[in-house]
Amino acid sequence: MAGYHYPAFFFFEDRMKRRPAPLSRHAIALVAIACGMSGSVVAHDRGSGADRFVFGPYKDVTLALQPGTLELGTAATGQIQPLVAHGRSTLPAGVKALTWAFAVGECGEETWMGVDADKFAQANVPAFNAAGIDYIVSTGGAKGVFTCASDAGMEAFIARYSSPQLIGLDFDIEGTQTQEQIDALMLRIRTASKKHPRLRMSFTIATLAASDGSRGSLNATGERVLAALRRHGPEHYVVNLMVMDYGPAKRTNCVVAQGRCDMAASAMQAARNVSRKYGVPLSRIELTPMIGVNDVVENVFTLEDAKALAGLVRKHRMAGLHFWSLDRDTPCSGGTNEVSPICHSLTDRAPAAWSFTRTIGGLSDRR
Repeated sequence: MAGYHYPAFFFFEDRMKRRPAPLSRHAIALVAIACGMSGSVVAHDRGSGADRFVFGPYKDVTLALQPGTLELGTAATGQIQPLVAHGRSTLPAGVKALTWAFAVGECGEETWMGVDADKFAQANVPAFNAAGIDYIVSTGGAKGVFTCASDAGMEAFIARYSSPQLIGLDFDIEGTQTQEQIDALMLRIRTASKKHPRLRMSFTIATLAASDGSRGSLNATGERVLAALRRHGPEHYVVNLMVMDYGPAKRTNCVVAQGRCDMAASAMQAARNVSRKYGVPLSRIELTPMIGVNDVVENVFTLEDAKALAGLVRKHRMAGLHFWSLDRDTPCSGGTNEVSPICHSLTDRAPAAWSFTRTIGGLSDRR
């Protein structure tokens, strides 16, 4: 996704209104609540952190951000509208959670791709809490790096976005982090997970979906993240696979059907490969496709793929299903099939606005 603030995508070569004054990060750290660790890997209640199934589309916070107020918005319906208006959600009924993307920089001093973190939080945390919309704070992404060198910094980071609707933290990690930075981040997350057992900790990494028997999946960065997670990370976690941008339609990359990568079957193949090769249970794996035309333009995730994948995720009782991204869930004006951050680029019977959201959300909700 060159040029866009997308999750860490993997190409086959080797990548993937009135509010209080802001608190200082030291003051924020002091008010963070400490509690014990609990939960198992099969429950699905609000108190079990990593064990809860979540459908939460990614929202690029830099798109349709309300000038002045910094309230989150979208133009998916044709005109910019806030995601919360008069204390109510304006999102389709199937959206009970949203993943905010991306916080970057050092924990406790982070920004939202240059947007002041305190101002952003003050504009959106109370609004989402009042509207009853759950949210996940996602960090890193294709164009950013998130680091955390101290427990105090992590506490300040969590406290800034804390509310009953904060259900998790997502760490999208790419190849620009050093091993030292990854290890330090894992240590901070492990400590934080013990203090905040309700929070769901997810790790977003790139994958292939080899169907040639090789179980090809994670690249070198993904393997480093998984190894660090097992050495230093929290006991309960979710691995979020970016099931997109596989490259040319060949079995070393994906499941091939009628000369193309079958995106739903490939997503499930990627999950199986990671589960079998690295020993991660399907119950700890969730999936994030890129709806519509991917950056690798021959990889196209259709509405039929969405229906099929939602059914597979439900059947195998996986940890969650998301997609990149909320703002792309609308047809492009003029019928263009060029990849865009604000439309899905499908031209053949182009799905209307919110089609992917309603389809995936509706099917996922039947668990």
